[in-house]
Amino acid sequence: MAEETLIFKYTFSFSESIYRTFELKVNPQTLLAVPSTDDKAISWAKMDYFRCPNCPLDSSTEYCPLAIRCYPIINFFNSFPSTQTANIIVETNERVVYKYTSVQMGVSSLFGLIMTTSGCPILGRLRPLVEYHLPFSTLDETEYRVFSMYIFLQFLKMSKGETPDWKFEGLKKLYEEVEIVNRSIIEKLNHIEMNDTSRNAAVGLNNFAQYILAILDDNEHEKFFDSLMRIEGKN
Repeated sequence: MAEETLIFKYTFSFSESIYRTFELKVNPQTLLAVPSTDDKAISWAKMDYFRCPNCPLDSSTEYCPLAIRCYPIINFFNSFPSTQTANIIVETNERVVYKYTSVQMGVSSLFGLIMTTSGCPILGRLRPLVEYHLPFSTLDETEYRVFSMYIFLQFLKMSKGETPDWKFEGLKKLYEEVEIVNRSIIEKLNHIEMNDTSRNAAVGLNNFAQYILAILDDNEHEKFFDSLMRIEGKN
């Protein structure tokens, strides 16, 4: 893992004079977001409102860390419909990615980063994916990254004498928890958001979780490694 701070900069350009940049800095050791002056402890971010049904944080936590981190995005895009298009540039430590697409897709990609690095104890279990963030990823690309990460984790457990989870039971349980969090966030956004950009972005993320659960239920995850199996079979 790199020692330098991981930087993810999303710039949404609507015209030459209307644009907004969101910069997320991530500690390379913990993969948690570095505190930002844009974070805001707004009233709806309090745990007595924003707490998810399966949140393990204790009662002494006053604000939901995820809500505080997401506030700048929710606040800015409150005036934009999800179908609004924009030139979106994503700058990371290693490369620059560009796409002309709906703000919903850009916000969904950014939300995926912010939620995972926010300090949420459930979504935080997906933090190993952050360093290899793929902006605007498709369903297949996201699933391949998730399954590869989990399989490699089981290999590491086995190499240390621990019991690996080759049946993916732990991954299924994790995504069941992730889906609960996503659905809770969508419900909260229904009440605090005037337009649908952030809400639809969260729905998009939940679609990923639901699709992975469906694949695990049907035992179809091997399809992502078909090409590898074909190549190995020829050697």
